Parts: sequence; structure tokens; C-alpha cells
Amino acid sequence: MKPKVVIALTTLAVFTAGCGAGGGTPDADRVSPSASATAAPTEGLQSFYSQKLDWKKCNGAFECATLEVPLDYSDPTGRTIDVAVIKDPANKEKSGSLAINPGGPGGSGIDYALYNNQSFGSKVRDSYDIVGFDPRGVGQSTPVDCLTDDALDDYIAVDPDPDDVAEEKAYVGTGVEMANGCAAQRRGISAHVSTVEAARDMDVLRAALGEDQLDYFGASYGTQLGSTYAELYPDRVGRFVLDGAIAPGLSVIDSNLAQAKGFEVALRSYVENCVDEGSCFLGDTVDQGVERVQKLLADIDAEPLPAGDRELTAGNALYGLITPLYVESYWPYLTDALEAALKGDGSQLMSLSDNYAGRDPKGGYINNTMEANWAINCLDDSSGLTPAEVRKQLPAFEKAAPTFGSALAWMLTGCAAEKFEATEPEPEIDAEGSNPIVVIGTTRDPATPYEWAEDLAEALDSGVLVSRDGDGHTGYMQGNGCVDDAIDAYLVDGKVPDDGLKC
Repeated sequence: MKPKVVIALTTLAVFTAGCGAGGGTPDADRVSPSASATAAPTEGLQSFYSQKLDWKKCNGAFECATLEVPLDYSDPTGRTIDVAVIKDPANKEKSGSLAINPGGPGGSGIDYALYNNQSFGSKVRDSYDIVGFDPRGVGQSTPVDCLTDDALDDYIAVDPDPDDVAEEKAYVGTGVEMANGCAAQRRGISAHVSTVEAARDMDVLRAALGEDQLDYFGASYGTQLGSTYAELYPDRVGRFVLDGAIAPGLSVIDSNLAQAKGFEVALRSYVENCVDEGSCFLGDTVDQGVERVQKLLADIDAEPLPAGDRELTAGNALYGLITPLYVESYWPYLTDALEAALKGDGSQLMSLSDNYAGRDPKGGYINNTMEANWAINCLDDSSGLTPAEVRKQLPAFEKAAPTFGSALAWMLTGCAAEKFEATEPEPEIDAEGSNPIVVIGTTRDPATPYEWAEDLAEALDSGVLVSRDGDGHTGYMQGNGCVDDAIDAYLVDGKVPDDGLKC
């Protein structure tokens, strides 16, 4: 999920271990699609809904196809764009198609599917065709393309916590440059990458897959995409799992403040683990360790560290620090990077930052995650703050999250330069009448705080909450057998977990 607007959060997959599953409710009969779900689509959309996907072999055993959708659903006879789709056929007898999205916004569903053996249990992969897609504006679909590689380097490296007017101007200027670059792109894709439009594409994909109802797994921002789909098409919801939930109706201030707190908790959990293991390189107590990380960031802000033939700036260091806090099993990478940085070598933190942003060793970008993240976030909600307004918020952010608060507060300026308005606003979410929608929350999730999962499950008419007690972003396939077994049983057998299941 999204601190507004710089951080694009893509799920990182890890391998599982066991823990015993909780009890479930009896198998639930699906709500059948109503006549409105199977009737002829809206005037002008028939050709999109009737298209057949031309699957071709790709990436070994995978199959790839292209879905055609309207650029603007209010003008279906106008320009069209492409949505790239990939399928990993079921290992055994197919029970249906499972559409998946890893988050972001800006994360690639194509890449998510390519590594689905790490992201989904064997029972799910045996039963489903795993179908990944790059949402409009992302990756291999018709993409947004707003900045040159050098400009992207500057966008990521800029000081995220300005200390004076010149630094404020530089920081705000990166958002203006992004907005201008997106607005200048040919074909107008940046004006049509809203979550609502992407959800409408998902329904065209459902029809092209030959499914009356859509089965879906969305992580992080993918929960927002999924809940939006459920609101638009409640009777076309099949088995939905939303993991690492985004609460509906969040303001940009509330969203960023909650995430600042979340990353602060994650950092303290990381340092606590280091201290508990003994001889922690950061200090003898959690407070000492956190203060040493804060001092390192301040030192890098004052004087960037050498990182090979580049310089690790405060901006790069922030991304390098945040990246391994997403998944507990990535903490050793953070240890290596911080130990090196404390010795004057910023190359490992830079590598983590590059991994986050999709930058390759030659200086190019292997995806458009950062640009798509900005374009989608800001089209969904362009309520960016002025520097003066941010300064009023700083005390609350800094008190709540001494390490990350200032940077997350300044990110509130990110969308102020947005040039477009979404053709459809994001709807209020309840998805009345849908099949059960399972929402997973992790108690110490840094990116999507646990309370957001509670809020989303409560907002949904048929929400079912499953809780994982632990660290890291998202709950499924994160080493908790209780969660994994419950989700596998739901997706494969339709066995709805007990609402409030705690794992």
C-alpha cells in the first residue's frame, strides 16, 4: 500500500512454516450471479465483454494474452488500451481461475504470477489457473511513462525531510516534475489509471476468462482494487481474499500517519530482535538501537555515503531502510546494510533502495512502479498539502513516529501538482449482497496497519476477518500455517473461516 505518494508497496513472498489451523464454518453456498451480472453489458461495451483471449506460450509453462479495454469507459467507442495477462495453468484438475494482484499501486501482476509458487500454497496452485495481470498504466500493459531514468534517480534521491526553504523547493519540485511528465504523455493514459477504471477492467477480464463470478486474491493495494470491484459488481464476487487491507475512506493525513506509526513499530521490532539475540551492533537496548539508526540517517542527510560510483542520499537511505521492514525474513539484509553503512559504505542500503524502485545496475529501470504509483494514487485522491500545511502536521507526525514521521508528513505534498481528475470517484465500500470476502490483517504490519483490516472487514457487508499475530506486511504465506490452511480451505473448498479467527 501507499504512503501518499512516494512509496509503492509490492508484496514480497516468503516460504511457509507450520502452526495449526483454526476451525472454520461449514461450506457456504455461493451467492449466484443475478440477471444483471450475466445480461448484456452497458451500451458500447459488448465487444469488450465478448472478446476471447488468445493464449500463447510464454516464460516456459506459462501462457500470455492481451485484453483490450476502453481507455475511457464513458467513451467506449473511443481509444482502447491493452491489459497484459499471464496464466499459470492449474497443476491438476482446474476448478476455476484465480485473478491476483500484488499491490502498489504499480506492482506487476505478471511478475506476481511468475513467482506464484512462493505466493500461493500447493492446493491453490493445483486447483486454479493463476491469472496475473498488469493493471492499466502498469508494466506490460499500456504504461504511464512520466520521467527519464535520470529524473527518476533524482525523484528517489531527493531529501525526504527538508530542512530549509531550498530543500522544500527541491522536494516539492520532484512532484511537479512527475505531474508535468505524466500530463505530457501521449494518448492520455495518465488521466485514466484510477482504481475504479482498473476494477472495471477486471470485470472485462472475468468475462474473457469465461467466469460468471471472479475469484480473486489481492494483497496490499490489491485489497483496495478488490474491494472497489466488489462494490461495483457485488453479485460477480466469487471467493475473494484481501490480505494486508486498506481501510476505505481514509484521508491522506490519516493514511500516512498510520503508516509512519507502522514503520516505527516495525523498526522497533527489528531492533528488539537484534537485542534479544545478544551483542546487537546497534546497542544494548531497543531505544539505543533506534537512536543509532536515527543518527545514521541524520549523518547521511548531512553528508551522503559513498555507494560504489554513486552517493547514498537521505532519500535512498529511507527506501533502503523501509524495504526489508516489509518481511521479517528480510531483516538479515537490513542488518548487513546497516552494519556496512555504519562503517561508511552505503552500497548495500543503495542496493535495497534500487530493488524497491526497480532500478537495475546499469542505471535503467526494469519497471514503471514509481511512476504508476504516483499516477494511480494521485488520480484516486489529489488532495496534496502545501508546505505550510505540512509544517502544521509535522509535530504530530514526529511525536507518533520519530524515525519516519517527518518523511511521511512531507509525502503529503506529493499529489498537489496532479493535473487530472478521475472520471469516476472512488465509491463508498460495503459490497452489499456479495459472497463472503475474507480480509487478513497482521498485528504489526508496517504498511497496512492491523486496524485497517478491522475497518475493511467491518465495512463490507459480508466481511470475514482473519488475524495473524506477527511482523511484516500481509499474512498469507508468511510462515503461519493457521492462516495458510484457512485461506487454502476457503479458496479451494469454499470453507469460510470463522469471522475473527486469530492465528
